[in-house]
Amino acid sequence: MSSVGRLAVMVAIGMGLACGGREPAEGTKAPARLTVAVIPKGTSHVFWQSIHAGAIKASRELDVDIVWRGPLREDDRDAQVTEVEGFVSRGASGIVLAPLDDSALVAPVANAMARKIPVVIFDSGLKGDDYVSFVATDNRKGGRLGGEHLVKALGGKGKVVLLRHAEGHDSTNQREEGFLEAMRAAPGIEVLSANQYGGVDIEEAYKKSEALLSRYKRPDGSLAVDGIFTPNESSTFAMLRVLQASGWAGKVKFVGFDASDNLVAALRKGDIEALVLQDPVRMGYLGVATMVSHLRGQPVERRIDTGVQVASHANMDEPAIKELLQPDLSQWLKQ
Repeated sequence: MSSVGRLAVMVAIGMGLACGGREPAEGTKAPARLTVAVIPKGTSHVFWQSIHAGAIKASRELDVDIVWRGPLREDDRDAQVTEVEGFVSRGASGIVLAPLDDSALVAPVANAMARKIPVVIFDSGLKGDDYVSFVATDNRKGGRLGGEHLVKALGGKGKVVLLRHAEGHDSTNQREEGFLEAMRAAPGIEVLSANQYGGVDIEEAYKKSEALLSRYKRPDGSLAVDGIFTPNESSTFAMLRVLQASGWAGKVKFVGFDASDNLVAALRKGDIEALVLQDPVRMGYLGVATMVSHLRGQPVERRIDTGVQVASHANMDEPAIKELLQPDLSQWLKQ
């Protein structure tokens, strides 16, 4: 179907809803079934699998189809641009996108919107405002909460390091800046390093973590760092592995972001002080639900906050926190 024809169908849907959802007149065709493309930054991490589960849940409840496609690596800008362009050319009803670069995806999104294929942005922000809605964690708040927890765990004094994620990612940049805001508000804290990037690959992040901490290794093998913050799942897992391999796990207050089975086990053991938690299942659900509402002619909010919590050893077994740490994805994803 052409873009013009597809737009006509969408208008017809909206008019039908406005008139109380009347059945199509005899001899006319029912509106075409909606197909929503969901494009994450990557597909390998547990976070993205949780997003996928939420998107599937929404598609089943709202009776629409979704197509889940994303780059293998979270630094493959060209692959994500190609995905967006492909769904535009194939005529998806709408696109739900987590931009892995806040600048590189501006033009493809603008082109989709100009072609009357609406775009909902989720997880990570995009420069400009040419999209329908932004569904995401308050990432700056999340980073600030992680930083405040670390300050409290250190008793308000100590030396800390930040290992950043990757350049161009608005979500993790906001977390990093929120963390640094919390550090600036704590006069007893000294930030030793805040300009190193781990990268999107776990093995790369492991090497960067190892190199960063080696700067502060004392002659006796101990670590002259009291606290560490990492802003996403891959950087947190990489840093954890370095701490465990070097015998420093549990001896330094380490606050990470996001969750996986390995990170939850480390939190319970005490190798991780705390994890800042998003709600990726809810984010995936609301990303699709917001798009469907828009396509069906219903008003949607411009900015939707999906929430953020801090999990510690003390609260990790509380039902609400436990659900965020280890959501049951089996009912939505084939194992």
